[in-house]
Amino acid sequence: MFIRSERLFLRPGWPEDWEELLGVIADEDVVRNLASVPWPYTAEDARSFIGLPQSHRYPRFLITRPDARGACIVGCIGLDRAEGGAELGYWIARDHWGRGYATEAVRAVVGLAGAMRHTRVVAEHFVDNPASGRVLEKAGFRRTARVVERFSKGRGQACPARTYELALGPSHACGDAMRCKRAA
Repeated sequence: MFIRSERLFLRPGWPEDWEELLGVIADEDVVRNLASVPWPYTAEDARSFIGLPQSHRYPRFLITRPDARGACIVGCIGLDRAEGGAELGYWIARDHWGRGYATEAVRAVVGLAGAMRHTRVVAEHFVDNPASGRVLEKAGFRRTARVVERFSKGRGQACPARTYELALGPSHACGDAMRCKRAA
């Protein structure tokens, strides 16, 4: 499965991507904001992640930015199972922070979630990473009143995480490719 947005190309990881993936995620400031990624992040972690089976209902994508030299990896995004819907997770490499890539990728995956008939998408961010909350809010997520303790492999401990949700209705089901591209 592939998604094209205005500036980005979201695609599955391929075996030959592990080295580039390692180069962009092997940054403690990136990993500390993630729940399921260990620190230090190793070559074996990258190969293992790339080799994970894909789910048609809960896909995972490398976020790439095409240019004249090819398409470099700028991050990762995906959906996972969650009670009553799907959980969104994402990260952007430090060299690409502040350019709107996270918001653009989140909007694209939310459009896909609607097309896949998910009715609700949830997400969390550690409270000391408010930039992630701004990304979610720009993509239409609403803050819930809950802050939960979530374990971070990168930090090696549980930390408070703010919860968000987005109810999806017929307007998110992108059967029209042009409307979907505009929404992304």
